[in-house]
Amino acid sequence: MDLTAGGSVGTAEASAPITIRPWLPAAILFAASITFSIGSTWDIQWHSDVGPDTFFTLPHLFIYASAAVAGFTGLTVILVTSAAGRAGRRVNGELGGPGINVFGRTFTAPLGYMVASLGAASFLLYGLWDLWWHSLYGFDAIIDSPPHIGLFLSSTVISVGTVIVFAAARAHTWGRIGALFALAHLVTNSTVTALAVQRLSGGTVRWTVVVTAFMVILMLIAGAGFTRWGATITAVFGSATQAVFWWFAPWAARAYADFVGLPMREHIRGIPSTPALIPFVLIPVGIVVDLLLRRSGRDGVARLLPALAGAVGGAIIAGFNPIQNIIIYDAHISRAAVIIATTVAAALLGALGGFLGWRFGGMLRLTAPGQEALA
Repeated sequence: MDLTAGGSVGTAEASAPITIRPWLPAAILFAASITFSIGSTWDIQWHSDVGPDTFFTLPHLFIYASAAVAGFTGLTVILVTSAAGRAGRRVNGELGGPGINVFGRTFTAPLGYMVASLGAASFLLYGLWDLWWHSLYGFDAIIDSPPHIGLFLSSTVISVGTVIVFAAARAHTWGRIGALFALAHLVTNSTVTALAVQRLSGGTVRWTVVVTAFMVILMLIAGAGFTRWGATITAVFGSATQAVFWWFAPWAARAYADFVGLPMREHIRGIPSTPALIPFVLIPVGIVVDLLLRRSGRDGVARLLPALAGAVGGAIIAGFNPIQNIIIYDAHISRAAVIIATTVAAALLGALGGFLGWRFGGMLRLTAPGQEALA
C-alpha cells in the first residue's frame, strides 16, 4: 500500500511514497494469535495429563512469544504511520482502520494496531506477575490462577485488535476472511477465559457454561453483523480449529513429556482439555443466528432480532452442554433444576451478547474507510 503525499514537502525523499503491504502485518498479527492458541492449548493439556509446570517450558515460550510478536508488529506499524503523518503523507485507512492521535499528535496509531499493542503491553505486565507467581510458589497447580486469567484477557484484547485490522480491509477477500477467522479464534479462546468464573459454578447455575455461551454468541453475531452469513462462516472456522486442536493437544503433551523425561499421569483418558470446552453445536447455532438475522433492520421488531437470536443461541449452547459432557466425559446427566437454571441464564446473557455483538459487527464495517486518510 502506498502512503502517498498529502501536501507539499521540501525534498524528493520526503515526497516519495512509503510502501506497506497491508496484508503482511495483518498476517503476522494473526499468526501471533494462533501461536498463543497453540501454547495455551498445549499448556492446559500438560496440566491435565502430566501435572504442574514451572515458568520456563516450551508451551510458555509459545505463549509469551505470541505477545512479543504482536507488540512489535503493532509498534512497527504505529511508528511507520506516525512518520508518514509527520511528513505530510496520508495513510490509507485499510492499514488497520481509522487513526488515533496518541499523546497529542506525537503518534498516529491505526485503531486495530493500537488495540493489539495495548493488549500486548497488558500481557507483559501479567507475564511479570506470572513470573513472580512461579518464583513464589514454584509451579502452577491450577490453570485458572489470577495471572493466567489476566494473560487470557490480554490475549483477547490482542485478538480484538486483529479482528479490527482485518475488518479495515474488508474491501479485499483476504480482509473479510481474515476478520472471520480472527472472530473464530476469539470464539475458541473465549472458552478458556470463561474458566475465570468456574469457582462460582458450585450452585444451581453453571456460570462457566453461561459465560461461554455469552462470549460465543457475541462473536458469532458480530460476524453476522459484519458480513452476510458471517455467523455460520465463523462457526465453521471455529469448529475446524476445534478439530485440529482435538488431535494436537494430547499428542503435544505426550510428546513433550517424553522429550523432557517426565511420566504421564496414571489413568489419563486423553481427553483434549481445551477443545472439549468449545461447544459442539457451533455450526447449528451459527446457522440459526444467520437465519434469524436475515430480516434484521431498523424498524419495529426487526431491531430486536439480534437479542432474540442471541437468546436462542445461548439457550441451545447451554441446553446441549449436558449432552456434550456425557459424550466426552461419560458424565451423569445434571439435575433438571441445574439444566433449566443454566439454560435460562445463558439465554438472558445470550440476548445481551446478541445486542452487543450486532453493534460490534456494525463497528467493524465502519473501520473500512476506503480511501479516507488516517493522518
